[in-house]
Amino acid sequence: MSLDTDYDNDNIFAKIIRGDMNCVKLYETDDILAFMDVFPQSEGHCLVIHKHAKATSLFDISPDDLSALAQAVQKVAKAVKEALAPDGVRIAQFNGAPAGQTVYHLHFHIIPVFEGKRLDDHARGGPAEAAALEPAAKKIRDKI
Repeated sequence: MSLDTDYDNDNIFAKIIRGDMNCVKLYETDDILAFMDVFPQSEGHCLVIHKHAKATSLFDISPDDLSALAQAVQKVAKAVKEALAPDGVRIAQFNGAPAGQTVYHLHFHIIPVFEGKRLDDHARGGPAEAAALEPAAKKIRDKI
C-alpha cells in the first residue's frame, strides 16, 4: 500500500469503532479511542486513533483532528508512564507499507520500554487474549 491509499471502511480499526470487533479500551471520547494492541511489543503497548477522521496516514488528516489526536496520545502516554513505570516510552506512527504501516487508519503506537527487556516483534504469533491484556489496561485506565 502506498501513501495515496484510499480509506477502507472495513479496516480493522473502522470495525472496532463501529463495534463490529472487540478491543480492550483504555480511553474514549466522541472523537478519540485508545485501546490495547493485540500484538504487543511490550506490556502496556497501546494504540490511539481518531474515530471520525477517514485518514490512512498523517498526510490525510486535518490539522484540527491531528491536534486532538496528538493531545490524546500525550494523555494516554502519561498514563502509561505513571501506571507501568517504564524506563522509556516509544511513540511510533507509520505511513505506507515500506515504513511498516499494516493498518491503513492513522494511528499512534505507545510502547513502554523496560531496560534489559527486548521489545517483541510486532504481529509475531497469534493475537493476545483480552484477559492477558487486561491487567496492564486496568493500571493504565486508573491513571487516565
